[in-house]
Amino acid sequence: MPVTAIGAYDAQPLDRQENFHGLQLVYLCWERHLMFCAPFTFPLPPAMPFSDFLEQVVKPSIARHPDAPRVDFTQALWRLNDRPFTPDLGASLIANGIDHKSLLHLDTPGLNGLAGSFN
Repeated sequence: MPVTAIGAYDAQPLDRQENFHGLQLVYLCWERHLMFCAPFTFPLPPAMPFSDFLEQVVKPSIARHPDAPRVDFTQALWRLNDRPFTPDLGASLIANGIDHKSLLHLDTPGLNGLAGSFN
């Protein structure tokens, strides 16, 4: 069936960074841990150090999962917007290239969810 345009689409997305009062949205997906069925979404200051992001945001967010106490962040593998990524723990999110609506993937080798179920 052919599609016919009905005119210009003038709407502005509501998730533009300027609508978050200096914060930016950062998405986080924990690979093979689908107990969390979708990536987390966090409104965060771009100047937040990556180490603070781990301690104050990531660890509390995944704490309810039984694998959380066994996560070794020194062995974690990261992807940023689907590219391999090695975070600089002392640098800010923005200095690490994590900007508005970036998607981080956390891969924790050897941890495969509840009883190895990928959940």
